[in-house]
Amino acid sequence: MSEKKIYTLAIESSCDDTAAAVLCNDVVLSNVVARQAIHEEYGGVVPELASRAHQQNIVPVVDVALKKAGITKNDLNCIAFTQGPGLMGSLLVGGSFAKSMSMALNIPLIAINHMKAHILAHFIAEENYEKPTFPFLALTISGGHTQIVKVSSFFDMEIIGETTDDAVGEAFDKSAKILGLPYPGGPLIDKFAQEGNPKAFPFTKPKVPGLNFSFSGLKTQILYFIQKNVAINPNFVEENKADICASIQYTIIEILMAKLKLAVAETGINQIAIGGGVSANSGIRKTLKEAEQKYGWKTYIPKFEYTTDNAAMIGIVGYYNFLEENFSDADVVSKARIEF
Repeated sequence: MSEKKIYTLAIESSCDDTAAAVLCNDVVLSNVVARQAIHEEYGGVVPELASRAHQQNIVPVVDVALKKAGITKNDLNCIAFTQGPGLMGSLLVGGSFAKSMSMALNIPLIAINHMKAHILAHFIAEENYEKPTFPFLALTISGGHTQIVKVSSFFDMEIIGETTDDAVGEAFDKSAKILGLPYPGGPLIDKFAQEGNPKAFPFTKPKVPGLNFSFSGLKTQILYFIQKNVAINPNFVEENKADICASIQYTIIEILMAKLKLAVAETGINQIAIGGGVSANSGIRKTLKEAEQKYGWKTYIPKFEYTTDNAAMIGIVGYYNFLEENFSDADVVSKARIEF
């Protein structure tokens, strides 16, 4: 660990949130996010609108991040940015800005894998938060990804299980859309589920070999279930909203936990860390904490602000890469899909 103060500016623009953070070593000095409300009108993220909004937001967001951190751009030691995966137009805005600023300041540029950043967000220094020790298993769950990753070091990670089709975040959001809930619907399912009976409506869990996941069949099953019951009773969803949401959430959590238990059995690793936007789900957090007592696991759950897309997680990976002098050239290319 460096004793010298290393100031990292981090930029995250993989989807619809423009984010910038400043870290001093592994401590977050500022973490600013500009959210784009316009997508709510369309029931999902519109890529072209997202990239335009990033262009409008990037300069003021970085400016605010520097001011909140109490430093100037001349104090920076490096700039880290999200290279991918994500929406290409959005990635290009953040990447182009980061390249230009690193060249203007003549400081190192560091390209970061967004999904690895979700995992390493656990290493941000926080009061009263215990960091995982290597090796550990990471469950990364978001709108576009569902993965179980064996993490042996900061730079040695292996995906040992992943979704074969849809991600868990999409399963939540599409289920919410079927129920007529506004976008983003995943948090609303979580909210209503807390008032319902999780075993009111049993759904069949997909049979997928090994540590991989599948959620497309569950989405279809939920669609047919709702269509069938609404045909009988047009008020079915409204009258049973809490129970439906609780049952959907319960099924998804059961699928995740079954694979985690198998991963622990196969690897012998009982340290579990979660990351990604869906790890903000209260049901998943509660179940994972209960697993500590139930299965003897050690579980790590990040602060809410480090679960959804944010720049602090990009910054912590940038910091560890800076210590190893893992720098990127100015011709580094943003990628919608990127090797893990």
